[in-house]
Amino acid sequence: MAQEEGGSLPEVRARVRAAHGIPDLAQKLHFYDRWAPDYDQDVATLLYRAPRLAVDCLTQALPGPPHSALILDVACGTGLVAAELRAPGFLQLHGVDGSPGMLEQAQAPGLYQRLSLCTLGQEPLPSPEGGLVCLTTRTNSSNLQYKEALEATLDRLEQAGMWEGLVAWPVDRLWTAGSWLPPSWRWYPASLPRMASSPALSTCTESGRRPRLRK
Repeated sequence: MAQEEGGSLPEVRARVRAAHGIPDLAQKLHFYDRWAPDYDQDVATLLYRAPRLAVDCLTQALPGPPHSALILDVACGTGLVAAELRAPGFLQLHGVDGSPGMLEQAQAPGLYQRLSLCTLGQEPLPSPEGGLVCLTTRTNSSNLQYKEALEATLDRLEQAGMWEGLVAWPVDRLWTAGSWLPPSWRWYPASLPRMASSPALSTCTESGRRPRLRK
C-alpha cells in the first residue's frame, strides 16, 4: 500500500474497516504486511490515542520503577506503543506480531531488545508467566461477538482464581478524527494466567495475581 502514501481521512477509515472485515487469518496478515509502510502515517491521520492510553494505564498499575519492568508488546505492529513506553522510562521491551512487514517497521527505530514472529491464537507467546497486561476491545457492531466472548473468558478466569481484574477504563474515543468508531474501549491491567498458551493470551488479556516482573 506504499503507493497510497498520504491517504485522506476517508481513505484511511476505509482501510481500517477493510482490515477489520477480513475473516481469513492469512489474508489479514498479508493485508497488514502491505499496510506496514504507511501504517503510522494512517493512524496519525486518525489521531489514534491507544498507545498513549496504554502507557498511562501501565504506568499507574505497575509496581516499582519503569526501568525494572520487562514489557511484552503483544501484536506490537510498527512499535507505536514502544515509542510511548520510552518516555516514562520503560527500557526492557520485547515485541511479537504475526506480520513480518509490521515487525520490519518495528525493528527500524531500535526500541525493542527482541522482536519475534508470533501469530496470536496459533502458537504460545514467548513469555514467562506473571506480570500485568493491558487489553483493549472495541464496541462497534462488527466487534460485539468477539467482545462478548472475550469478556466471558475474562470472567471465567477471574472466577477460577487465575487472575484478578485491577482496572477497567472506559474511553470515549481512541480515534478522535471523525469520531467514526463508537465509544468505550476498555483497558484491563492484571496479571498473566498460569497457562503459557491459554486462549486468553490470544486476546492480550492479563491477570491480577501479584505481578512477578522478570529481568
